Amino acid sequence: MSGDLDLSPPEVPEPTLLESLLRYGLFLGAIFQLICILAIIIPTSKSHEQVETPAPVDTRGFEQNKKPKAPLQQIRQKLKKESKKKR
Repeated sequence: MSGDLDLSPPEVPEPTLLESLLRYGLFLGAIFQLICILAIIIPTSKSHEQVETPAPVDTRGFEQNKKPKAPLQQIRQKLKKESKKKR
């Protein structure tokens, strides 16, 4: 009865080149993902932004380009008049 049991380790074929590349590629992909997740979680210092002084912005030119907006009430009245005309 003891002769029927084969306790030797199973024969495992050597991995091919493609299998090895796939295995190491998956490891590199997992490491890259962990680095990306850590980059999101861990805040970075913004000291380089504090050193630079922002250029003065000409606000007069910006204000002239803005279109004057009608008050919200006037817009609503126009919409009501147009809806009454359609009836």
